Amino acid sequence: MFHKEGRTIILLTFFLVGISVLLTHFYVDINWLKWVLYGFLLSILILILQFFRNPKRTVKKSFDEILAPVDGKVVVIEEVYEPEYFEDKRLQVSVFMSPINVHVTRYPCSGSVTYSKYHPGEYLVAWHPKSSERNERTTVVVNTPKFGDILFRQIAGAMARRIINYATKGEQVQQGEDSGFIKFGSRVDLYLPLDSNIQVALGQTVKGSITCIATARTKNEGK
Repeated sequence: MFHKEGRTIILLTFFLVGISVLLTHFYVDINWLKWVLYGFLLSILILILQFFRNPKRTVKKSFDEILAPVDGKVVVIEEVYEPEYFEDKRLQVSVFMSPINVHVTRYPCSGSVTYSKYHPGEYLVAWHPKSSERNERTTVVVNTPKFGDILFRQIAGAMARRIINYATKGEQVQQGEDSGFIKFGSRVDLYLPLDSNIQVALGQTVKGSITCIATARTKNEGK
């Protein structure tokens, strides 16, 4: 299954690849070059199809867990100052997506959307330290029963040129539902309470709506 954000691009790609195959067939006389061009065109089609895939996943919803919002690799786990919404310290967990990852952004938790904002910006590489402050991005905050406010931020990368955000302030959302899409390379930052139990490690590969990023600390653990 493919994501709705890719329908136009997929149809256009099929059309252009089809036309190119016909032109190659009728106008390229060198046999080896013809097959090289066929292979190149097929590779482009496969790349577009895999980029916009939207695998359906069974989500075990839990108020006690924050799930990965996207597929990718954990590149940051650190305590930082979050200036836009919290204006205090939070635990930041960042997941970097390569062009071959699924690029659907899913809600990491269930609750009520209390904040949703788009920020225009630059297109630094997604792993750049300043990308979360200077790149094009969206910020969404979901209020949850166990963790309180959870912030996640979609960040455009060097290749990304469009961020899609479905979150609307005041709506009730469910863990695992689609919250947006980032086209062609990006990263997502999660900002969690300082007492959260982080369940992932740097360099770990995670899957959206499947991998647990953090659990809520119990009262006994806090003693």
